Amino acid sequence: MDGANDEQGQRQTRTGRPPATSRAALERVGFELFARQGFDRTTVDDIAGAAGIGRRTFFRYFASKNDLVWGDFEAELVKLDGLLTAADPAAPMMDALRGAVVEFNHFDPAAVPWHRQRMALILRVPTLQADSTVRYASWRTLVTEFAAQRTGRASSELLPRLIGHTVLAACIAAYEHWLTDEQASLGGLLDLGLRQLAAGFDGPALP
Repeated sequence: MDGANDEQGQRQTRTGRPPATSRAALERVGFELFARQGFDRTTVDDIAGAAGIGRRTFFRYFASKNDLVWGDFEAELVKLDGLLTAADPAAPMMDALRGAVVEFNHFDPAAVPWHRQRMALILRVPTLQADSTVRYASWRTLVTEFAAQRTGRASSELLPRLIGHTVLAACIAAYEHWLTDEQASLGGLLDLGLRQLAAGFDGPALP
């Protein structure tokens, strides 16, 4: 057995699990460690060791520990862009946005606990906030550009910018509420939040 294989065998014996060979498997190992040790106290080396891989292999999957928390964010942006593009052009703009956002945030029940943990890290860990700001900006840009197209304005104008910012804020508010209530429906909260945003805040709250 060569040195690399011997090292891998030692890792597998030590961790009691086969080496992680996918982004999803490595995410799960990382989330398990974050839950047990805390995000800040968990290192890339900790994750790599628990996953039965080397540090260099970890970086083939993720550029940083922060990237692991966000998963394949670029693919998610492509998904959201596709949903917005496919939205019914005859539907009112906010109805189309609401439908796309609710569908974008629909998860298989088996994936919900992992997504809940992911969002708890993103929204509650201070060291992830700067990174979150950059990623939120990319998400917000897609909504802003959609609003610009629907309103016939440039994306640099106030109205599309306002829509992008407020839709993001409504989604974050829905997620924060969802994290405090395990019985709540994420889709229901997003739907309600975006309906309230479209209706305005001067009147009575929507049921």
